[in-house]
Amino acid sequence: MTKAVYWDMDGTLIDSEPLHDRALIAAMESVGITPPADLHERVLGVAAYPVYLMMREEFGVTLPFKEWIRRKYDYYLDHVGELEPRPGAIEIFRDLDAAGVAQAVVSNSDRMVVDANLRTVGLAAGGMKTVSRNDVLAGKPDPEPFLRAAYLMGIDPADSFVVEDSWTGASAGLAAGMCTIFWPEAPMEGPKGTLVAATAEDVRRFLGIE
Repeated sequence: MTKAVYWDMDGTLIDSEPLHDRALIAAMESVGITPPADLHERVLGVAAYPVYLMMREEFGVTLPFKEWIRRKYDYYLDHVGELEPRPGAIEIFRDLDAAGVAQAVVSNSDRMVVDANLRTVGLAAGGMKTVSRNDVLAGKPDPEPFLRAAYLMGIDPADSFVVEDSWTGASAGLAAGMCTIFWPEAPMEGPKGTLVAATAEDVRRFLGIE
């Protein structure tokens, strides 16, 4: 079994992507923008600031980033208590923990979102290490977030697995030199070199969990 597993948070460990979408839509509608039909696909796995830049360039948002993100996060944090773990993910997490496998959460979300999400699903305790977008210079698809996690754990990246639901995150895992499991919300081809999982059982098999 692997020595370490680094979990993406939104959409992989926690079923939070729909809430992120709703919060982004709320921010867009607050300035009179009609969200495009492919919004979810375009922002999946992308950090808040690059999404803001897209809003400026494509939709003419003029709000400063600080005000824009406040509108999104006000909505998000008002509804964070509704979140649930992704089916099958928490069970895998707990089985790995029981087997003594080191684990961390590595997210492109900001620190306040990471902490709020993990508290909501009961994973904030126990000194678990987390890497948020605020903890690194470059977010995913750059490998820095996963390499930061490996540094904190003191484990060689080559001895580590990444579990991701987005191309952005899976590309970061591969770039970090880690065995990367691509577990999307809907079946699709993953980046070349990933292990593509259609179910939680596939993830278990790739991780060597009996």
